[in-house]
Amino acid sequence: MKNIKYILLIIAGIFFTACTDVVDVDLETGPTRLVIDAQLQWLKGTDGSEQTIKLTTTTGYYEEEIPVVNNATVFVTNSEGTVFTFNENSGTGNYICNNFTPVIGEEYTLTIEYNGETYMGTETLYAVSEISEIVQDDEGGFGGDDIEVRIKWMDNPDEINYYLVRFDTDRLPYPDYDAMDDEFFQGNEMFTFIDHEDFEVGDVVDMKLYGISEQYFNYMMTLLGVAEGGGGPFQTPPVGVRGNMINIDNEDNYPVGYFSVTETDKTSYTIQ
Repeated sequence: MKNIKYILLIIAGIFFTACTDVVDVDLETGPTRLVIDAQLQWLKGTDGSEQTIKLTTTTGYYEEEIPVVNNATVFVTNSEGTVFTFNENSGTGNYICNNFTPVIGEEYTLTIEYNGETYMGTETLYAVSEISEIVQDDEGGFGGDDIEVRIKWMDNPDEINYYLVRFDTDRLPYPDYDAMDDEFFQGNEMFTFIDHEDFEVGDVVDMKLYGISEQYFNYMMTLLGVAEGGGGPFQTPPVGVRGNMINIDNEDNYPVGYFSVTETDKTSYTIQ
């Protein structure tokens, strides 16, 4: 399982770690880029009409505040040309739509107009199976002394499917993610898990299962590899990890982040 710390900052900037002493390094700040957090989720059991897109910009490594983007024009269009407008909740950088219509198999295009330039990206909405079972194992982990919580679901045998699983718990400062495909599980039960040595009775684990596209799966696999330090201590900073949004007016001024549209199932489990 992998923890993602400020996942959009990881792909946007250069990071530094020290072994013992904290050292302030004079880091060069790169060009300011638009950061797009646009994960539209159709939660099972809802109509999916209310959706939010968050817009910010990159900033200096040592800055504590993330600048939000105000007064952008944001809308999503489906394949029939229906436009879903996202209006900003004043001054927050949160752009909200109250009449979005999710349809499985539909293709959606996100358009953002900001600072005289236009950013666009396209995604397809894929279905996801229902979470079928949650199992607790009190002898989990490599040493057999961690509490493990396992989430299970049945793969659709008629499709090639890609999944993203998110775990949230107070035992971790950030969400824990796993990206999976059904290459070796076609039509069978699938699972993934979270474990922690400090889990206690009464702790709550929130879980979400997303049906995602192949391109989003590949993007997340790259990010998760970066987040867990794949490539060793001398790995090139991951500035080349880009999402599916492009600047159609100035390709050099590319954004970071991703536009996804997913069907989602969620549940919560209390450690016994």
